[in-house]
Amino acid sequence: MDASRPLDLADVRAGLQARGIDVLRVLYSDVLGITRSKDMLVTQMERALGHGPTFCQGVWVTTTQGDVLDGHGSVSDGLPDLVTQIVPSTIRDLPWEPGVAYVVADVYEPDGSPHPIAPRSILQQVIDGYAELGLTPVTGPELEYYVMAENDGVWERTFDKKGRVYTTGATVDPGGHFLYTLRMCDKLDIGAFAGNHEFCPSQYEINLWHADAMLSADRTFIFKTAIKDLAAQAGLLASFMGKPFNDEGGSGFHVHFSVERDGENVMADASGELTPTALSMIAGILAHAPALSALTNPTVNAYKRLGPDTLAPYRINWGHDNRSTMVRIPPERGRGTRLELRIGDGAANPYVISAAVLGAALDGLQRGLTAPDPLEGWTYEDEAAEVIPMTLEDALAALAQDDVLKGLLGGTFIDTFVTMKSDEVRRYNEANDDPATREVTEWEVQEYLLDY
Repeated sequence: MDASRPLDLADVRAGLQARGIDVLRVLYSDVLGITRSKDMLVTQMERALGHGPTFCQGVWVTTTQGDVLDGHGSVSDGLPDLVTQIVPSTIRDLPWEPGVAYVVADVYEPDGSPHPIAPRSILQQVIDGYAELGLTPVTGPELEYYVMAENDGVWERTFDKKGRVYTTGATVDPGGHFLYTLRMCDKLDIGAFAGNHEFCPSQYEINLWHADAMLSADRTFIFKTAIKDLAAQAGLLASFMGKPFNDEGGSGFHVHFSVERDGENVMADASGELTPTALSMIAGILAHAPALSALTNPTVNAYKRLGPDTLAPYRINWGHDNRSTMVRIPPERGRGTRLELRIGDGAANPYVISAAVLGAALDGLQRGLTAPDPLEGWTYEDEAAEVIPMTLEDALAALAQDDVLKGLLGGTFIDTFVTMKSDEVRRYNEANDDPATREVTEWEVQEYLLDY
């Protein structure tokens, strides 16, 4: 990433116009993972995108309710600009909105330096750490989401038939919206290859191919943006909120990840045994798990998805092909050897969750940490493993004390994240007579449902 790197915008413009694209939608992720954007006229590309577009830095500390907190680049600094630069390789024509294309942007400070809060920049820092070891991180997302229709001002599931996990067709997609969405994702060229109805009524999953960590994060960011846009266009609501309903399970964001050296997966040896590289990565994840959970589960609501016997993690552990563990090792070997972090919440920011997971694993590699023995069976009751933080407040406290993870992701980013999320905790506590309740509250629905 280099803000001084000249872009051949005339060439980009010509390519867009040749495909009938007259509006370029410039996207970037804020701290919360919400898509921020500006529509730019392609005819004005050289003039409008030569040094921007720019945005007010107060966006980094703007809550879902529109409050602007104080922090880097905010009120105390006079609300200066941030500067974006498009990444042409991320341009994706929108098949459902003719004439419009998405493009992801990098974000910089006014002096041209990478922005210390921009989630894409944070991920790049971690990727650079792997490059110093001669390694390339590869990730693959696995996300679930609900689709809802409005009924008298309340967003409700589109149908309520249980037991429809791993099914497709009209019985789980009565209006055909999911099938349409899958086709649009294919045309969007973000690595989508399959999809199905998930465990809970009106809950779906679309699978994306794995890729180099930055490409994978860009695809996932575009995917989440597209899913919400497509639903809104149909008068529906798609939400990645972790647990929107008390009577049904939550939506996760599992991250599959591995590392390559010179294009070869180095996670297992010829006999199929995990290598010291893989075991050190596991050890790094487990060592930073309490702090990591704040970044993988970044809402008050996210912790109501976790717990014993939920198929979501509860203890800091790992195992081979074991879905009751925090880190699962899928059975594939060779190029398919990978780790799966199962703690992530659907509301997680694609860049931040990738940076946090890979950052923790990188520390394991750099320090040569050794993983404990893998666990077998139903591990929720195995008290040998520590319980993960069960509230955002506890997770934030762990994050504030984890100097290694803070160093890997950057103090300015972590401070901003903690500022935003501490305010969330405060507002939740003030709004609820029993903040410790495991029930999903109306406050959570108002706070998260529409934005995540």
